[in-house]
Amino acid sequence: MPQNDEFLLTLRNANPIEEVMGSYVKLIKRGRNYVCNCPFHSEKTPSCTVFLDRDPHFYCFGCGAGGDVITFIMKIENLDFREAVKLLAQRAGLEMPEYSSKNSGLAKLRTRIYEMNRIAANFYYKNLLKGPDKSGLKYFAERKLTPQTVKKYGLGFAPNAWDELARLLLSKGYTEDEMIQGWLCGRNRNGKLFDMFRNRVMFPIIDLRGNVIGFGGRVLDDSKPKYLNTGATPVFDKGNNLFSMNFAKDADVKRLILCEGYMDVIAVNQAGFENVVATLGTAITPEQARLMSHYADEVIIAYDSDSAGQKATQKAINHFADVGLRTRILKMEGAKDPDEFIKKFGANRFRILIDNSGDANLFMLDRCEEGLDLDTEMGRVELLRRVAGVLAGIENPLEREVYISRSAKKCEIPADVLKDHIDGLLKKNVRTQKKSEWKNIQAQISRPKDLTDPQEAKHRRESRAEEMIISYLLARPEEAKRLSKEAPPEIFATQFHKKVYAALLTGMTTSPSFTMSVLGEFFTPEEMGRISGISAKMNGREISSAAVADCIALLQQKKLSALPENGEYSEEDLRKLFDSKKG
Repeated sequence: MPQNDEFLLTLRNANPIEEVMGSYVKLIKRGRNYVCNCPFHSEKTPSCTVFLDRDPHFYCFGCGAGGDVITFIMKIENLDFREAVKLLAQRAGLEMPEYSSKNSGLAKLRTRIYEMNRIAANFYYKNLLKGPDKSGLKYFAERKLTPQTVKKYGLGFAPNAWDELARLLLSKGYTEDEMIQGWLCGRNRNGKLFDMFRNRVMFPIIDLRGNVIGFGGRVLDDSKPKYLNTGATPVFDKGNNLFSMNFAKDADVKRLILCEGYMDVIAVNQAGFENVVATLGTAITPEQARLMSHYADEVIIAYDSDSAGQKATQKAINHFADVGLRTRILKMEGAKDPDEFIKKFGANRFRILIDNSGDANLFMLDRCEEGLDLDTEMGRVELLRRVAGVLAGIENPLEREVYISRSAKKCEIPADVLKDHIDGLLKKNVRTQKKSEWKNIQAQISRPKDLTDPQEAKHRRESRAEEMIISYLLARPEEAKRLSKEAPPEIFATQFHKKVYAALLTGMTTSPSFTMSVLGEFFTPEEMGRISGISAKMNGREISSAAVADCIALLQQKKLSALPENGEYSEEDLRKLFDSKKG
């Protein structure tokens, strides 16, 4: 392991956490450290701190995310430890060493699924072009896709066969369980293997690093479901990814066009707009909104003009507001979706439409009138109530003033009356938001996640003592040898802290190059967040050796006073108990 430690130390030094995180979020200098809005949950007040001490790490006091630069990349890019190390090594121009990892089993499975997906994508593509069934090729031709576009997206066709892909993958050495875990195959009631995608045109889903992580499949008849998407696998979560983001991320504009379906995206891309994406069969999620905020300042929503599309638009606006993205709405006259609009009017008209897309605030304000009779007092009062809620959500004061003036005229009331009401709502919203965020921070500090350390609730005093010892050790790794003798891991009362402490002692006493980064091989990102939280809570507080001695004494006393499970003391137990009572 020491060789790994040296490489991870070099990797960390070559990838300063503030530089890496700064490429994803806006960091604000605060004293010796940085703060930012957490990229792993929605917030408007920064609760995430980047600590630039001897072992740089980040910690969010709101959601508990934390760790070193490797953990950050694991979480933000949805990678395992080895993949994150590889990405950072490539970023710094370092050569990856060969070494084993505790997570090698999962890493191997992920690699195998990537390989199977690539084989499957090639299988579907060849079958589209050269297979006996030409219905898939006919469908794409009718949708006016060029051969270049078909190739660019790797579009394909899954044959109407029971297990043709399964037999291909078996012939290449992949197991049935691997195929099932990759969601390429399933088993029927009789245990017989079958292909998950059959008789569908296929849309490969590709991540930001060029890996095929899943598929979307569309039927060409009236059978259900119309669209079938890959389910959750070790390499794919549809709520964390976006279709065509692998192309859109490299666009030369800080603007993204959000469409509703695969074909809309492909049609818009073919018309010359690389910056177009779509969700994967679901409404936009907070995670997808945060992903988009890494690559854009503005989103143009190009959803269908039907009622479902309008409702989805409203939800998307809220998610984008939470991550600070400006939002505009594409209003298409004479077409229900972008694909149809481009076919009817061409790419130049679509570009004009994009450039003149409406503000999201106007969209929200106009929707306030739906279902109301504005000829009645009750209707006008309800309109004012709805409008006030939208106006209070506009953060830019100048924009808010413009819309207050517009809305006051529409509602036929003095603008200053409406402004006073909005100001009151804003103050109330600020108080509510601060109270909510403070409660979240306090909850995170005082009550760590039970799933990570379920024994903490039963051993609160001991848990606090253990955290203090761990924090002291993180700040003074030179004390590891002494502590390993005076306070062996066996005296710890909670299993999680015992595991962390033992790993720290082992690493610090065996490797001069030990850093927190090494722990990422043995702990999950959630556990790394908890470890960072221990350090963050003690940050700036000087822990004396006397305080640590008191913590050790508390744990030893607890250990010695606990009866054995069988209710009887051994001779050794009695000797230790007797010695502890001396003096």
